[in-house]
Amino acid sequence: MALFTVLAIAGIDRSGYADQLINGAGATFPYPIYSKWFDVYAKENPGIKFNYQSIGSGGGIRMLSNRTVDVGASDAPMTDQQLSDAPGKILHFPSVMGADVVAYNLPGFTGTLRLTGPVIADIFLGKITKWDDDQIRALNPGAAIPSQDIVVCHRSDGSGTTFIFADYLSKVSPAWATDPGKGTAIKWPVGLGGKGNEGVTALVQQTPGAIGYIELIYALNNKIPFAQIQNKAGNWVTASLAGVTAAAASVAGNMPADFRVSITNAPGADAYPISSFTWLLVYQKQTNKDVGEQIKKFLGWALTEGQTLAPSLQYAPLPAEVVQKEEAQIQEIQVP
Repeated sequence: MALFTVLAIAGIDRSGYADQLINGAGATFPYPIYSKWFDVYAKENPGIKFNYQSIGSGGGIRMLSNRTVDVGASDAPMTDQQLSDAPGKILHFPSVMGADVVAYNLPGFTGTLRLTGPVIADIFLGKITKWDDDQIRALNPGAAIPSQDIVVCHRSDGSGTTFIFADYLSKVSPAWATDPGKGTAIKWPVGLGGKGNEGVTALVQQTPGAIGYIELIYALNNKIPFAQIQNKAGNWVTASLAGVTAAAASVAGNMPADFRVSITNAPGADAYPISSFTWLLVYQKQTNKDVGEQIKKFLGWALTEGQTLAPSLQYAPLPAEVVQKEEAQIQEIQVP
């Protein structure tokens, strides 16, 4: 559990007052940028504490639905059923955009691995089990790929990172779309499970022959190589902020009113295919005046000043037209 001071009413002497605690939980995918936001905002506005548990998107949705926390965080938009089951209307606020990468640990291989969506699906389905399989070699002509068993690594917890990855594979592989399909938690045909992006990162690092999907910043911070992937336009692309932005551009102009949208396998010459928004989730009708007002203030800050902090942590800032629509939605939050 990470405890960060993130919100306050600036310029008021808080001595003698108890800090207002805002509880949040959910996605590990945006955890590095949320941690940065909390730290910077704390310096600017001491006084209210935000207790955020990085437990995965599934846990965040569950805890918000149970009203155990004030704010949820998810890399997967809530389903119609989840929204219907909640005790009140929940609003989705895209916070930043990021990318899943297909990371690998292939001792002796020094090049950049190229993989297509269908081949990635067959690896995670257990149909391709060796690194020097003919399908992988065909995508990497001349590369000295060793003959080694592939060890699939995946999330063991409910995860928006999983949703993004499975959503992409469902679009490029009919077999994957049939079973296991997409969701924050799926029944994995093969592989080892790790908890959080942190857990899968550690598994890939420690396991020769491993392959796993993790958020871009985790691969960069841990210096783990990741594959170039062929996008919908047929181009080979490496995960980058520009590639995520290109994917988002395909939907920014016609963003649905509730902000629930997928940008995996997006069209566009430069689009990185495993890209996604990540969302903060809050109840439209707040039950506590102080909590509700502070959530509105923080969301307003995150959508403006907070966006400038995203690129340094390999997250893409939101398109301006999306921010404008979200700022209007903040005004829909009802405070008693």
